[in-house]
Amino acid sequence: MDLVSSAYDLAVLSFGVVLLGIFIWIGICLHLACAQMDEMLERLKNCSAVMNRLPLRHAGPWGKLLLVGGISGIVTFPSIYLKRGGVSIEDLNSFPALLKKKLAVLQWSVILLLTAMVVSVVAIKITKAYNV
Repeated sequence: MDLVSSAYDLAVLSFGVVLLGIFIWIGICLHLACAQMDEMLERLKNCSAVMNRLPLRHAGPWGKLLLVGGISGIVTFPSIYLKRGGVSIEDLNSFPALLKKKLAVLQWSVILLLTAMVVSVVAIKITKAYNV
């Protein structure tokens, strides 16, 4: 009994693996939100881009996920926010290097996962349309 007997099966399997990766990513983000949210907010207290998202902290798990995602975007791609004055360079420089690295890995991994999901969906559509 083969797990993958056609290209369609492979595309569906890859979609399932990506979906599992996204759920794991969500779990890691929520853990980070519960464990280190206070430190992240304290280090970025002079950043208007973060303070604008602060009400999300009290919006349940979805809000915490959005807040961590926003902070990881700010830490990973600071030049966008520095140009518009939404981030304080002093706050970014005082941000712990290990936490900055974790947030950057989270940001790039979700970009990779979403790209892989799009590729998987396109592969499913193509293999289904052409019966490959």
